[in-house]
Amino acid sequence: MNIDWSSVFNVIVVINAILAIFTVFREKRDIAAIWAWLLVLVFLPLVGFIAYAFLGRKLPKNRLFKLHKHVQMQLDERLNEQRKQLGHNEKTAADEVVTSARTAVDMFMTTDQAFLSRQNKVHIFTNGNPLFHKIIGDIEAAKKSIHIEFYTFYNDKIGNEILNLLVEKARQGVEVRVIYDSWGSMGTTRKFFQPLVDAGGKAFPFLNTRSVLLDFRINFRDHRKIIVIDGTIGYTGGFNIGDQYLGRKKKFGNWRDTHIRIIGSGVFGLQARFILDWNATSPRDQIDEDRVEAKYFPVTTTKGSVNMQIVSSGPDSDLQQIKMGYIKLITMAKKYCWIQSPYLIPDDSVMDALRIAAMSGVDVRIMVPSMPDHPFVYRATQYYAHQLAEEGVKIYYYGNGFMHAKTMVIDDKISSVGSANLDYRSFKLNFEINSFIYDQKFSAELRDIFLNDIDVSELQTTEMFEQQSLWLKFKQTFSRLLSPIL
Repeated sequence: MNIDWSSVFNVIVVINAILAIFTVFREKRDIAAIWAWLLVLVFLPLVGFIAYAFLGRKLPKNRLFKLHKHVQMQLDERLNEQRKQLGHNEKTAADEVVTSARTAVDMFMTTDQAFLSRQNKVHIFTNGNPLFHKIIGDIEAAKKSIHIEFYTFYNDKIGNEILNLLVEKARQGVEVRVIYDSWGSMGTTRKFFQPLVDAGGKAFPFLNTRSVLLDFRINFRDHRKIIVIDGTIGYTGGFNIGDQYLGRKKKFGNWRDTHIRIIGSGVFGLQARFILDWNATSPRDQIDEDRVEAKYFPVTTTKGSVNMQIVSSGPDSDLQQIKMGYIKLITMAKKYCWIQSPYLIPDDSVMDALRIAAMSGVDVRIMVPSMPDHPFVYRATQYYAHQLAEEGVKIYYYGNGFMHAKTMVIDDKISSVGSANLDYRSFKLNFEINSFIYDQKFSAELRDIFLNDIDVSELQTTEMFEQQSLWLKFKQTFSRLLSPIL
């Protein structure tokens, strides 16, 4: 019996095309992602569907969550108590910045119910060693609760040091809760946290993912970095828990990142986010959202000078709040807009905002790493860097190790520090958290840090991009075609 292999092939092609169309169109997506996945599924029949299993599947709606109105009302009450305690009637320099940026403040309040927190103390860390030294000291001093949420919590030297300390605090009767992402913490299993559980603490993978093997989505990861201690001290930014973030990995060398320590009502935003994520993650031992207690939201008498909003975004909302915040800051800039991000894969709206700013005479600078950690993402970053350089944006390649900071600062007035990169994944696919800060002194400090980083960076000219090899340009262009799904 002779088999007509050409006919078999044609049937396979038709079936594959039908399955591809059904797979892509059964869930709501933007046009760019639809076309990207159609190309992958049609032209790479088997490999494409395997890639889709990791990258393309959406999160079930029953796994998503929003801030309940009654919780927000109670937070507002706690915030009002905070204001009365500190005598917030007096005007500060940061209040003048808020007045000039009222539209941005209102936008975050509307899109994410992000309240404006005033008179916080905020300290910047750009190196992992002093950061973790401070974190360890704060954990050691904890009396009531320790809430930790990280994309990466590795089973390595610093990971075990933090874990052992959490075990000790749990034995002392301190409430210890940990959320980690199973994909970002690859190699860290529930067994790693068993000593903490045995001591009375609690630890769960985000959304209670059983394992990477059973839930192998690369998308919809918990990329947030949150620490809240006793409801009074908070940390957020770009650092994770792992030895590489302390510069202990030869592959990356010095790890350049940005993290902040907050004292004040700004911590309420981090705490509220953690509670929502915990209740969406933990199958039992829920934190009662109907009672916003002083245990989790204590009023502090510490008076600082920084005004801020804590803004979160993720697939639980179509608004892309942090991306909207980035665009708002870019369009508000009059003098300069300086950005640091390890990944530069902006969508059309962000590209247009950067173009408009640069063509309007704003000094737009973007700093990215000079080394890759993800090859495709790095080549796509190079592609967009080239495009923006041609539009008048100054592109810097950071040369003293790996640049992982996610920061933006404009006009010595407004700035952002958080977990969200300037890329499609952070905008749409991952759960992120950023602080948007209204303070001249803080913004000037971020500006000075950027200037110091320029000393160990190289400005990329359009001529340098043009001199790249055809093979390198091909890899950049190909990676860019896949950018909606990277």
